[in-house]
Formats: sequence, structure tokens, C-alpha cells
Amino acid sequence: MNLVWQRFTLSSLPVKQFLATSYLHRFLVGQLSAWRQTSFLLQWGDIIAAALLSLIYVLAPFVSSTLVGVLLIACVGFWLLLTLSDEPSSSNNSLVTPIHLLVLLYWGIAAVATALSPVKKAALTDLLTLTLYLLLFALCARVLRSPRLRSWIINLYLSASLVVSIYGMRQWRFGAPPLATWVDPESTLSKTTRVYSYLGNPNLLAGYLVPAVIFSLMAVFVWQGWARKSLAVTTLCVNTACLIFTYSRGGWIGLLVAVLVATALLVYWWSVQMPPFWRTWSLPILLGGLIGVLLIAVLFVEPVRFRVLSIFADRQDSSNNFRRNVWDAVFEMIRDRPIIGIGPGHNSFNKVYPLYQRPRYSALSAYSIFLEVAVEMGFVGLACFLWLIIVTINTAFVQLRRLRQSANVQGFWLIGALATLLGMLAHGTVDTIWFRPEVNTLWWLMVALIASYWTPLAANQGQELNLFNEEPTSN
Repeated sequence: MNLVWQRFTLSSLPVKQFLATSYLHRFLVGQLSAWRQTSFLLQWGDIIAAALLSLIYVLAPFVSSTLVGVLLIACVGFWLLLTLSDEPSSSNNSLVTPIHLLVLLYWGIAAVATALSPVKKAALTDLLTLTLYLLLFALCARVLRSPRLRSWIINLYLSASLVVSIYGMRQWRFGAPPLATWVDPESTLSKTTRVYSYLGNPNLLAGYLVPAVIFSLMAVFVWQGWARKSLAVTTLCVNTACLIFTYSRGGWIGLLVAVLVATALLVYWWSVQMPPFWRTWSLPILLGGLIGVLLIAVLFVEPVRFRVLSIFADRQDSSNNFRRNVWDAVFEMIRDRPIIGIGPGHNSFNKVYPLYQRPRYSALSAYSIFLEVAVEMGFVGLACFLWLIIVTINTAFVQLRRLRQSANVQGFWLIGALATLLGMLAHGTVDTIWFRPEVNTLWWLMVALIASYWTPLAANQGQELNLFNEEPTSN
């Protein structure tokens, strides 16, 4: 069972040997290496790449998607320049991980889905967009291998999220006109202010803030000095409050999952230092306390109670009813093209969905990332997507065990990335804000952050960890 799991998660994949026989790797890496040795700017290549990434994660919530797209193109161009000018030596093998290989496979399936799409022109446009995001992942994974640059980009994102949340709290205090019908007009919450800050949509704002809440929590443990820890606590409180006041049910679900996972991982991180009693009971006590706080909020805070109960109202809630009708149409789309789908992207969806939609229930997406992937790339693409998620989660656990042994403070960022990834998936199960640039860039940042911790087997002295073993086992 252990060997099967290692092979399924690519834990024991000999990346060095694989790259040595890869024609794609030979073609991309090293073509301009001689020029790089004489270039002054490329001596600072990773610093320049970090500056480009910083622009994306600072400006994304404040600027148009078009400008974000221009920045993505710049990042992709610079990644290509760095890759072509790298030295084709073994020292660069760690830049490619099992996660990279599955991302490449995911892109390949998307390309096949585009070629077989009934709306090829629309699918090709969205394939190019998907390519930009996947290459953003590649650049992030490269840059984030430096602990200093990793902390820099995370800190910039937290700074931007604090500005976004402060403006959102101002909307909650002074009111803000709704830009769309976000609440059932017949519900008791029809007059409730749902904050949206600079993003224009409370559900999108909630998706943007889930990583901010978790990384603010991690910053409390990473940042040194009382002044910086106080800032981390302030950021945590403001981001959490702003997310709550979005009244986004999907955002709340994502936050709950992310907080529970972060709590469990923090207990695991410190368990080696705990006395036996707390090693056994700290996690049940903390999780019980969090669930107790949630129950108190549901019982005694009226807006929270109405929003939570509306989740179980089925078609009695207008938002639920809308999603159910969209999902019925989406299931028919999947049934008609189950293998490879209609092609990637919302342009393809918008071309095909009207043929299946229920009257008066137009939609721009499937309102679930898993259904969206199944529609766009069929069950083949969905299987690859799930495989990518499993390998990413396994990689995070493997590297977290390694970092825990050395008590490396960088492990807290890894905890934050894993908790955020699962929280974003939970939110995305009932919404598709995941595909918007403000959130999609953060998703690939989380995947890249986990990939940046990966080390080849040789770096672990021939030992490999996996989800089924607490201790390392020899290969």
C-alpha cells in the first residue's frame, strides 16, 4: 500500500533522471546560458521576477482584469527568459517538481479539449488565458524557493489585503449600495449591507480574503518582535471581520475549513513539544472550542443564523434555487460530452450553456469549480485536476514533516498554504469566483508555495515521507 501511494503521488519519482531524458527540458533550458553570464540584469533575475510578481499581488484587487493580464504576460515572458538562460546543470533540477509535471499534464489535456471543442475559437482564447496562469505558477514556484523572497511576497499580499479590508469595514460602518442582487429580496436580510470593497462582489471579496485570514494567523508566529506581532494580530482581526461582513456563505464555508485545517496542523507542528495530555487532547479541545463559537454565533447572532440556515433551505432560497437550475443544465452538458468536455474557459461555456439553460437562468459559469472542470475538460480533465490536488497535498505533508524536525519557522507559511488551498476548494465547491484573476492568481500562488518547499530524494538522504507513515522509511 505504501509503495502504491508513493507511486500515485509521484513521491519517489526520480526527477533528475526524468529531466535528463526529457526533450522539452533540453529544448527550454540552457539555450541562452552563455548570454546570461555576460548580462548584468539577469544576474538579478529572481529579484526582478519577484518585483513582477509583487505588482500582480499588490495591484490585483484594485485594477482591471486587463491590466492583470498584461502583468501576467510580462511574468510569462520573463519566466521564459530565465528558463532559456538557466544553466542545464543538476543544480536546477529542484526547480521541477512532481507538481510541475501534473500542471503540464493538466495543460496538455486542456489543449486536447481545445482541439476537440465544438467552439474551437472561444476555447483557444481561454486556453491562452489558462496558459498564463499555469506559467505564473512556474515563475512563483521558482521565486518562492528563496525564504526571503517568499516572505516578501506574502507580506506584500497581506499589506494589500489590509487596505482592501479596511475599505470593506468602512462600507460596513457607513453602508454601501449593492451592485447586484446578492440577497434574496424576500428574506429578512434584504436590507443588510454586504461589503465588497474594491472588488465589486462580496463573494469575490470573501474568496480573496480567505488566504489573507490564514496567512495573517501564520504571521503571528513568523513575524518577530511585539510591534510586528501586533500588526499581524490587527491584520488578522480586520481581515476576518471583513470576510464575515461579506455574508458570503461560500466564503464562510471556506474560512471554516481553512481555520480547522490550520488549527489541526498547528497542533501537529507543536505536538512534539507537548506533554502527553495536551498531545492527546489539545486538538479536540481547540476544535470543540471553534465549533462552540460557531454554534453560539448561529444561535444568538441573527444575520449569521439566517445566512447559515439558508444553506439548508434548498430551493426556498433564491440563490440556492438559481444554482440548482444551473447545475441541472451543467449535468446535461457533462452527459453529452463526458470524456474531454467542451473546451477550457468561460467563453466556451457561454457559447454552449445557452443550448441547455433553463428559462431565465442564464449563467457565466457552472457555480462549482469541480463541475466547471468536468464541463470544460471532461472526466479526463477532472481526474487530472483531482490528481494534482492530491499530489500537492501529499507534498505539503511530506515537507511539513521535514520542516517540523528542524523547527524551521518557514513551516508556518507551508501550513498557511495547505490550509488556504483546502479552504479555497471548499468555497469553490459552490461558487466559481476561483476563476477570477484576483482569486486564481492566489490559488496558483498557494500551489507554487507548496511546490517551492519540495526537495529531491537525494536532499533527504534517501528517505521519503508519505501520508501513511509518521516516520521516514528507507527507499
